[in-house]
Parts: sequence; C-alpha cells; structure tokens
Amino acid sequence: MGEDALDPVIHTQARLRIMTTLTALPGGDRLTFTKLQSLLDASAGNLSTHLRRLEDAGYVRVIKGHEGRVPSTHVEATRAGRRAFEDYVAELKALLTPPADAQAATPVQEDR
Repeated sequence: MGEDALDPVIHTQARLRIMTTLTALPGGDRLTFTKLQSLLDASAGNLSTHLRRLEDAGYVRVIKGHEGRVPSTHVEATRAGRRAFEDYVAELKALLTPPADAQAATPVQEDR
C-alpha cells in the first residue's frame, strides 16, 4: 500500500480538518458555515473552495436556506463522505503501521 492509496480529495490538510470535524458529529447533524469557519479558523473563501471540492466528490452536503429573513448555510458529511473518511483513516493507519516482519526483525548494529 503506497501513499497514492490515500484519497487525494481528503488528503489535503484543510479538507482533512473539515472531514474530521464533520464526521465527529452524529450522522445527520450539521454545522453552520460560520461555526465551521470559526472551529477551523479558516477564511470564508478558503473554506468555500475546499467545501466545493468535497461537495463535488459527494463527501459533504451544503444546504443553503434562511433562518427567518437571514440567509444561512449548513454543512454536513454525507454517508459516502463518512465512508470515504473511515477508509482514509484505515489506509493511513495501515501506512503508518510497520509490517509484522519488520517489528520482529533484529536491529542492525552500525560500526562506529
């Protein structure tokens, strides 16, 4: 398994932070755009760009509406996004776990 096995949509730092935050919520729960922006300390433009990439991949859903007369935007992880994130985490753990035969190997002593 190589680094190319990691999902490139999630692998960038900003999108990884977005997915980590959204998948920590119970399924079906949403955050407002401004709350997510605040939690991630991201600019509106940067967050919008990364959310669009995740939305294009089907990993997040962006819901625009109104609360009273005030426009609002909510963001949630989709079922596909949650699955992709779980797969990403599993692949990352596998990548970071040494093979069993490497753990049992005797360390090589270097001559000094």
